[in-house]
Amino acid sequence: MKSSSYLSAVLFAAFASFGANAAGAHSSDLKSYWLKDIDGNTMLDPQTSGLAVWRNGTLLTIADGSADDSQTMRIIQLDPNANQVLSPKVPISLAKDVSESCFGGYLSGSPDLEAIAVDPKDDNIIYSVTEDASRYQWSSECIDKYAGSGSTEFPTVLVRIELQSDKAIMTGARPLQFAKEMNIGNHPNDGIEGITFAGSHELYIALEKDDAGKARIFTVSLSDEFWKSSSYYPVTDANLALPEFKKGNHPINALTYVPVADSKGYLVAAARNDNQLWFLDLERRKPVKVVQLNFLAESLSKDNGCKAFDQMHNYSIEGLAYDAGKVWLVNDPWKINYLNNVKCKANAEGYKRMSPLLTYIDVDFLTEE
Repeated sequence: MKSSSYLSAVLFAAFASFGANAAGAHSSDLKSYWLKDIDGNTMLDPQTSGLAVWRNGTLLTIADGSADDSQTMRIIQLDPNANQVLSPKVPISLAKDVSESCFGGYLSGSPDLEAIAVDPKDDNIIYSVTEDASRYQWSSECIDKYAGSGSTEFPTVLVRIELQSDKAIMTGARPLQFAKEMNIGNHPNDGIEGITFAGSHELYIALEKDDAGKARIFTVSLSDEFWKSSSYYPVTDANLALPEFKKGNHPINALTYVPVADSKGYLVAAARNDNQLWFLDLERRKPVKVVQLNFLAESLSKDNGCKAFDQMHNYSIEGLAYDAGKVWLVNDPWKINYLNNVKCKANAEGYKRMSPLLTYIDVDFLTEE
């Protein structure tokens, strides 16, 4: 993959002019590369819905509930330098206590898992979170037990996954509760879409929209006692300033953390509908920094006069991961819009297969402030 280091100076200069409620920025072209499966073809509809750095720069991703059956309930490893899926994809099964819980029926099927994070103290432990379970019918006993989520009827569930050799076991499932005064509303398919650690146990979670249509960020403290209970865990509002918009939908669809020396660092949120990254200062002293992105898709062939890269109509960021000065991005192909990207016939098959693309942006400029 070719470097995009030239972006650093441009973005750093552009940041100086942004206010706390900035909603736009200098546009930056990002070259995006098709992710190839182990058979050499582009990935078949994985609906990649999260990204995390794992061992030796390897990336992990996970499929949501609308992906092809061959992709769901698996931990998928990626080599970002080769834009390649690594074999094998690790299947996820349920531990007995999770299987027998109120959430077992939903989690044993094709749950809508959104986002992925690696435990900063033990990279054998992976976390994910559920979103849309509106089509799942659970028992009246469970409905009564978990009434009052503060959001949807079937609550948002944070899950713990333990990697064991060539398998992964879901060993924990705990529902999250939102206080009534948070005004989250009942939006099953506009729930939690991003999770990331900032510190050893502080997990930040990003909500697509609340009842006022605004994105929100909350925190969960994963203490040693967290997974010993299956009762509701009340989330805390992170009270971070986000860009203000007069109209339209501006959800957060991915989240990652960028450490900065002598600082608490930044959260980076992906605004999928806007092709933007929002840089949020955890010190709460600096204004929100907004980076406008323009995605260019790699052509699978240069035959018939195809350009090396074509501008995309729709990318739909759904995964972010920071590693060594770079924020990696992966998309979750939006099925009703993805074929609008076809310009070069050589890429048509990739778009028809709902194959994702991988890219990155250098963020070393953050350490220069």
